[in-house]
Amino acid sequence: LVHRLVKEQFPQWVNLAIKPVESSGWDNRTFHLGEDMTVRLPSNAEYASQVKKEQHWLPKLAPELPLAIPKPVAMGKPSNEYPWHWSIYQWLEGQTVTASRISDVNLFAENLAKFLKALQQCDTTDAPVAGPVNFYRGGDLSVYNIDTKKALAQIDDEQLANTLTAIWEKALSSTWQNAPVWMHGDIAVGNLLVNKGGLVAVIDYGQLAIGDPACDLAIYWTFLSGQSREIFRDILELDNDTWDRGRGWVLWKTLCAPLAGTDCDTILNEIIADFN
Repeated sequence: LVHRLVKEQFPQWVNLAIKPVESSGWDNRTFHLGEDMTVRLPSNAEYASQVKKEQHWLPKLAPELPLAIPKPVAMGKPSNEYPWHWSIYQWLEGQTVTASRISDVNLFAENLAKFLKALQQCDTTDAPVAGPVNFYRGGDLSVYNIDTKKALAQIDDEQLANTLTAIWEKALSSTWQNAPVWMHGDIAVGNLLVNKGGLVAVIDYGQLAIGDPACDLAIYWTFLSGQSREIFRDILELDNDTWDRGRGWVLWKTLCAPLAGTDCDTILNEIIADFN
């Protein structure tokens, strides 16, 4: 399919090799196009609107950010075989984050926090607002109240259930009171690239919107620890309510929508320890 789409719409690249990337993600199917480009095809209709958004906004945001982000090369059109717009990007060198690939986790935390702070300071004129199209990332956390309460009700350990309920209710007790800011929407290790031990790029902007930056804080509990947490938190300079909501986002994600391979018990223990 990818070969036929490229041949039909971008014949200048028809002789370039096409092969799946090592890790493709959920929202898109991603393929190498030669050595220097990738093809990204939305995997479902609910992700199709991401293409035009990324094509429009990423080139505007890139000059303001201290790390590399995907650079669109071309946008494919729907065809008889494939019903949605699709993208060609420049290939970004790097590997997805693991603890063993980072040479200095404190520097990693510093650079990621500086990236998020720079993103939050970008001009929001005419920017897409958090809502149904990006699954409310950056929107009101209470959208997920029913699902989270159902998940909490399934926990047999009464003390654990009570503690997690208190965390959730604390998260719902505030909302973002400032002007909406840019947020990535899915700051997770699979969307962060490292090279030679250091953070070099932030990828996958399907949930990009303006709103409450709390949902971009999850990595504080899911990956960082000790001094790296302190560095991350100090640089971002967000109020305690925002961190409470960030903890709530992690709780919802862990209980209701964990990625395959997630160590849910460890993450829950981390947010409980932090809450206490």
